[in-house]
This record gives sequence, C-alpha cells and structure tokens, in this order.
Amino acid sequence: MTTPIEVADHLWVATAAAEGVAPSEHRDDLRRAQRMPGWRAREFLTGRALLRELLATVRPALAGADVVADRRGKPWLRGHPGIGISVSHSAGALAAGVAVGCVLGVDLQCPGARVSASFAGRLLGEHAERIAALPPARAAEEVAWVWTAQEACVKATGAGFADRPWTIDVPPGARSGRWRGYRWMALREHSTTPLSCAFPLERRFGHGER
Repeated sequence: MTTPIEVADHLWVATAAAEGVAPSEHRDDLRRAQRMPGWRAREFLTGRALLRELLATVRPALAGADVVADRRGKPWLRGHPGIGISVSHSAGALAAGVAVGCVLGVDLQCPGARVSASFAGRLLGEHAERIAALPPARAAEEVAWVWTAQEACVKATGAGFADRPWTIDVPPGARSGRWRGYRWMALREHSTTPLSCAFPLERRFGHGER
C-alpha cells in the first residue's frame, strides 16, 4: 500500500498494485466472495484487503468491521454510519478511500492506448475539442482522468449509472470542481494513474467517529 494521502480533513486515499496485496482473510469478506467467479473473488478480496489495511492505518479500531451494502450496493462499515468507504479496481491496480463524517466515492482507471472520438465526446461534451489534437495515448489518459472524477461523484451518491456520470461537467486538466452538493478532486499531484475522489461539500462529524 502506498502511504495514505489525506486529501481533505480526515479523508484518506491509498493505492496498491493488486499483485502486491494478499487477499483478505476476513470471515465476512470470504463469505461474500464464495458466490463470485474466481477472477472476481480475487479482485474483490484484494480490494477489501487494501481497504482494511488503510483502516488499520487511519482508524485501527475499525479494520475488522464487517462491510455491508445498502439497497443500491454502496458499501458501509456495519455499526459505523459516520464512516464513508470506497474501493476501486482497474487492470491490476487498486484504490481505497476512508472518510470520517461523510460518504465517499473513489475511482481509479488505467487508461488504454487510445480512446474513440465518440467515447471522448460523450464524456467531455463541449470540451472534447481540447483533446482532439493530443497524441492517442495522451488523449486516452486525459479522458481517463475525466472519467474517474465523474465516476467518483456517482459512487459517492451511491446511485452509479443512474446518476448519468457522463453528463457531469469535468473540464480536461481540472483538479477539482463541484457537482450538485459534492466536491470532486482529481489527485493528479499524488498519482500517475488517473485517480479521483468525491465527497459532500458539507460534512458532519459526530458520535465520536472523528
């Protein structure tokens, strides 16, 4: 695991290569993984392991808590509603986030060698022309940065694609912005792989969670 980045007050993000993370052996994680195909189970368990390693660093008492999903599939720590968590996987890379006092979305994307003009246009809208002249690999990387910010926002709400992430305005090269009642941050200074997080503009600390 990389050294956790505190990107905002009591909000941390960490990354790792999946091959360097031993799968979680937590009983609840193993139980949930039993219903998954082999490749998905390993991805799931390495992601959970990174999350628990991050928790052990920033909130040790919570590292062994069960992770449960709400009705829309968003993960939470059982018994700790004031703690936001998020995990992302992409092509053998992992990211996890922990936030005190708010929900959280984290997204990581390993860019491909190129990106289609139609896909770039869908995500970037009126900004698409700004990357049209870039070399293919650079354009794909920039689109990946945009997509991580958009995905982080809808992971924070818990709605996923129902919130139409491709409609969220994220200008190429931007490091932060706002959408509805959320702030998104592209962690360009901390990660060479596109990585973003999103969280509410108003955060509430309570019940001793901080």
